[in-house]
Amino acid sequence: MTSDQTLTPLRSAPSMHVVFGAGAAIGLLGGMIGLGGAEFRLPLLISLFGFAALSAVILNKAMSLVVVLTALPARLAAVPVSELAAHWPVAVNLLAGSLLGAWAGASWAVRMRSSTLYKVLAALMVLMAAALLFTHFSTLGTLDLALWAQVPLGVAAGFGIGVVAAIMGVAGGELLIPTIVLLFGQDIKTAGSLSLLVSLPTMLVAFARYSRDGSFAVLGANRRFAFVMVAGSIAGAVLGGLLLGVFPDVVLIPALAVILLVSAVKLARH
Repeated sequence: MTSDQTLTPLRSAPSMHVVFGAGAAIGLLGGMIGLGGAEFRLPLLISLFGFAALSAVILNKAMSLVVVLTALPARLAAVPVSELAAHWPVAVNLLAGSLLGAWAGASWAVRMRSSTLYKVLAALMVLMAAALLFTHFSTLGTLDLALWAQVPLGVAAGFGIGVVAAIMGVAGGELLIPTIVLLFGQDIKTAGSLSLLVSLPTMLVAFARYSRDGSFAVLGANRRFAFVMVAGSIAGAVLGGLLLGVFPDVVLIPALAVILLVSAVKLARH
């Protein structure tokens, strides 16, 4: 555990109404673009609620895990298990790298100085903004690679995504979905469901690694906070799903990308 991490917010205890509202806003943003919104939750945990970097990452990971578990049944209803079963090699290929990446990413995060972790998180926020724009505004085709090239690239991509997801405390769907489409030639709908199946075990591995560090106690110290924010996130995600398509992507996506970039600048200067 890094010596400059704290388990409680650096500011006074926030109102649970504010926590629920923040969670709902995050869920709303994520729901409107078909993602979990964890990339927006992380800067709020740091800038609005005053958690230190590693504590914010661990809280974000725990809340992301709950949101993914909540979303999985609905996603499986949209894309049946029988249909996904035909694509199990894709999930296994990515998991071969992502599980190792998740363990490595969490290990690096707990060893980083807090000042370094803020800068790394800022850089990853820029990456998420780029992935968001690319996924929504690019025509995702397929690379049509031979199996001998596809498999190692899948492992390498999975490793990188696992590292990013572990360090940021996110599910990684922003990176998994375009990877599955480009590398394995799946449609967006199937890619979204496969991404959840890859995300869940990947998050559990990162969670297990974080549980070995003293900073994991942040969950016990902030149980009520996490529960209320998760409740808000789920409520917001439901509403966001209902509003899906109401706001045109040409306005919504650039606005969300700007939010991520502004958050990145703030984290880099933290």
